[in-house]
Amino acid sequence: MNEGANGPYTLHTLENGLRIVIERMPDVRSAAVGFLVRTGARDEEASEAGVSHFLEHMMFKGTPRRTWREITIDFDRMGSTYNAYTSEDRTMFYGWVPKAAIGRQLELLADMLRSTLPAGEFDTEKNVILEEIAMAKDNLEHVAFDFLQEKVFAGHPLAWPILGYEETVSALTRDTMMAYFERRYAPDNLYLVVAGNVDPKAIIGLAEEQCGSWKASGTACDRVPPTLRVGKDVEHVDRFQQQFVALTFPSVSACDARAETADAAASILGGENSRLFWNIVQQGIAPRAGAYHLDYTDCGAMLLYGACQPESTEMLLDAIRSEADRICREPVQADEVARVKNRRRTSLAIEGETPYYRLTQLMDDLEYLGAPRTVEQMLADVEAVSVDSIHAYFASFPVNVAGHLTCVGPRTEVEVAK
Repeated sequence: MNEGANGPYTLHTLENGLRIVIERMPDVRSAAVGFLVRTGARDEEASEAGVSHFLEHMMFKGTPRRTWREITIDFDRMGSTYNAYTSEDRTMFYGWVPKAAIGRQLELLADMLRSTLPAGEFDTEKNVILEEIAMAKDNLEHVAFDFLQEKVFAGHPLAWPILGYEETVSALTRDTMMAYFERRYAPDNLYLVVAGNVDPKAIIGLAEEQCGSWKASGTACDRVPPTLRVGKDVEHVDRFQQQFVALTFPSVSACDARAETADAAASILGGENSRLFWNIVQQGIAPRAGAYHLDYTDCGAMLLYGACQPESTEMLLDAIRSEADRICREPVQADEVARVKNRRRTSLAIEGETPYYRLTQLMDDLEYLGAPRTVEQMLADVEAVSVDSIHAYFASFPVNVAGHLTCVGPRTEVEVAK
């Protein structure tokens, strides 16, 4: 990434490798700042599954300058809307404040990212994570999605859940976490992203002051693309009253030029006011049915899913497969495409006017495309979606083939139509 201005952006890289991306929004009264750490569940060893999410929690637990209580109070003192999250391929920390507080917000987040991983807080927070894992087991869709990932991505790091497993989190030591932290939270594996009414030069000066002494790891963090499995996997879980089913098919990655088309295709098939909604939910076959484009930097999947009474499982599957076959054989309607594009345009317009949402858009672009896009460029990608591009997508990535069937709930078996 070259230093200097690039359209509405200021791009700068510190000597230690920390990449800074700033979008100035002079017409707003606030600003958002975030650190994007290019690490997540897929970067863990199997024995340390869950360490990325656990580490995210520990960033709030104490630094050389602040206790966990002081971190929380300092967020409140500047009126910050703040949070953090961990996914399969990234961890994000952010704060959204009035423009006058952006310097204090950047300093606080930078301080947090040099956490001491306080030993006294480690075991306490481990119990919190274990409680999260236990709570997740009470959610059918959470259990089903973890099972789906485990089977579809078997043999690959995408197979384990973001929260990890009881056994791996229980066995995790502070030393193991510290080694992971030093390897993955190095400045040459981070982005500092700022959006809002800010002075780019001042932001760069603050970043140099707060982060310039961080040591680069110089460690290559290569990722290996997975191979999606086909077949059928059923998990018997009798504590649930519904059966969850999902059909998974290969799709484009988030880096692919067809990603916007894939998202639109998923919306037409299984989004708001979609075919699955009108022909399954509204017909009383099942209370939930939809489609989702799951995308990572190097792979993608199209998920068609639903939940129903156990005795209706085969009827639901037949209905999903019928709609999947129809959308592959027949071009979608122009009105369907127009409605999906209109919703997407509105969403982008609203998000593009708000520093926090603009921050997340920039982070997506940096992770997936390596460079930021303006809202106008994003809208141009939406405009390029058409009946023909969606038809071409399904010709290349059909959903009327075998794929992978995941079934979770009281049923011990499910019949698959020949």
